[in-house]
Amino acid sequence: MRNRKIFVWMAAGFSLFLAACQSPKTASSSIKDVDDAILRNVESRPGEWLSHGRDYSEQRFSPLRKITAETVKELGLAWSFDTGTDRGLEATPIIVDGVMYTTGSWSKVFALDAVTGRLKWSWDPKVPRSYGAKACCDVVNRGVAIYKGKVYVGVLDGRLAALDAETGKVVWEQLTVDQSLPYTITGAPRVVNGKVIIGNGGGEYGVRGYVSAYDAETGKMAWRFYTVPGDPSKPFESPAMEKAAKTWEGEWWKLGGGGTAWDSMAYDPEMDLLYVGTGNGSPWNPHLRSPGGGDNLYLSSILALRPETGELVWHFQTTPGDAWDFTATQHMILAELQINGQARKVLMQAPKNGYFYVIDRKTGELISAEPYVTVTWAKGVDKKTGRPIENPGVRYENSPIAQKPGPLGGHNWQPMSFNPQTGLVYIPAQETDFYYSQDRNFKHRPGTWNTGVDFGIINQPPTALPTGHLLAWDPVAQKERWRVQYPVIWNGGTLSTAGNLVFQGTADGRLVAYSADKGEKLWEVVLGTGVIASPVTYEINGVQYVSVMAGWGGSFPLTGGSIGLPAPSGRLLSFALNASGGLAASKPSAPATLTPIAFTAAPGQVAKGSALFGQHCAVCHGIAALGGGGVLPDLRASDKAVFDSYRQLILDGAMVNVGMPAFKQWLTPEDVDLIRLYVLSRRAELTTRK
Repeated sequence: MRNRKIFVWMAAGFSLFLAACQSPKTASSSIKDVDDAILRNVESRPGEWLSHGRDYSEQRFSPLRKITAETVKELGLAWSFDTGTDRGLEATPIIVDGVMYTTGSWSKVFALDAVTGRLKWSWDPKVPRSYGAKACCDVVNRGVAIYKGKVYVGVLDGRLAALDAETGKVVWEQLTVDQSLPYTITGAPRVVNGKVIIGNGGGEYGVRGYVSAYDAETGKMAWRFYTVPGDPSKPFESPAMEKAAKTWEGEWWKLGGGGTAWDSMAYDPEMDLLYVGTGNGSPWNPHLRSPGGGDNLYLSSILALRPETGELVWHFQTTPGDAWDFTATQHMILAELQINGQARKVLMQAPKNGYFYVIDRKTGELISAEPYVTVTWAKGVDKKTGRPIENPGVRYENSPIAQKPGPLGGHNWQPMSFNPQTGLVYIPAQETDFYYSQDRNFKHRPGTWNTGVDFGIINQPPTALPTGHLLAWDPVAQKERWRVQYPVIWNGGTLSTAGNLVFQGTADGRLVAYSADKGEKLWEVVLGTGVIASPVTYEINGVQYVSVMAGWGGSFPLTGGSIGLPAPSGRLLSFALNASGGLAASKPSAPATLTPIAFTAAPGQVAKGSALFGQHCAVCHGIAALGGGGVLPDLRASDKAVFDSYRQLILDGAMVNVGMPAFKQWLTPEDVDLIRLYVLSRRAELTTRK
């Protein structure tokens, strides 16, 4: 018996020794083993990043601690991969079994060796370039999902594809939208209980939102939940739609309705509830969308659905009857908090409207809501009803009004993170405002933006630029604990770790690490291009890496060079302690040397051109022609030949292959000439500025 025990002990010790010596591929389960049980318990594989927010709760918190507040200063570049794009990169990479899966613009998928950055395979869905004209906010993609040996990606043109994780070959494809309508997909799918969940975008263009579930193995659709009601003369798809229709007025379905579920989701396995955030109304202006008022369910709402059937269990509407593009598609985080001495299972969200919500995730009951940025459109949130207490006149029904936040929101799609050790949420927050005014001459224009807001009246250079900051927020006390101020908005998502760290990329081209408890800057590297995506971290062979997709976008060849914007460079960068790889960072492009272009304008023509530009061009090319955020060209810097070709470019669709539609059904040649005069006037101001 004694010898048998010795043998058992020796065998057990030898097994542990073998396990310690194995390569990461054999020491961990393969991607084929990533099933529902693994996705529900990602802590069994702490060195990997298995789903969009790392786990179903979407906390974006890693327990890895080799990189700490003390060691982070030793980070160096381990490897980089050039994605070959000058468009924006927004994906969160997935890391499993030593392989990193991520996406670039036009929904292209990459599989990389996570240690070296070597490309294993790539898949190009070959989206027709003309489809980019349907994309509200560029031809971006936010990442993939994995499950049982397959990689799932939503494609810009509305397809959902399952790829073999080893080869990148297509296993199945499903068309999830009517491609005759301006639907797009930019969000990352999620896999829950063997079903791939995907939504879509297109609210500004006039579509009806929905979220769908597909069998992960076969691609067969399991269910579809519409987020707003359709034509009430036809049968309702569900009791939820019948209820929602009572909160709408007029003939909303003819304008689409909106409510697209284009980004955020989370899942609670214990309660078996799938949470989905929904978007703005179509058009934004409720006086056009639903004359007579109404809450317009389920716009700007958090929905709790049964993932098996798509049945609605509860909803919470953050902005009833939304008039301002205050989407609730911002990322949601599930956590357990001690509130008033009681453990509460909560859902947290910081949507565009400026209030931070803590909600009971079983019932949808509001626990608390406080402003996390400056809010002028409401004086607070009623704790009993959950409804915001609006200030007079903010619905701009009688006169224009300036208010905060604007449609860019106090927080946009860039993910926030939660650190259970500090109890803080780290938000890419921003101070924005907007001048809302009714479009008194609104006509529905299929195939382009239909907001019902008069952009022409606000098309003036801002007196002060909006600012951004990294905000550490205490969700229990509903108070700010610390902030790091940035000179610009549109900074990247956040990652927090057990090493007392918060990582964030910035719009001005840096990746920075701060202490999670105090917000002290501990490390930064200049990347040469802005970052809007969220970093991730993983560990292989005892080495912890921090990786991020870096690429805010650049200028098209259309222009003579961007003005003070980062140069085009779309890369995936991975950092590790004591790594010595040199960072071949792209340098910001030198300011273009512009010369005046002569033009003659009769009295009032520039003002008319300004109004037309604001109505038709500003949503992409920026208010007052200030540029499209590094993604679209600064029109003021165009070559003379471009100005001479305005009618062809704008009316005839000469740029349709890069996503600019033809405007000949909405603008006359004379309108285009006025727009040209306005942009030339803005160029003249730029060239005479000292």
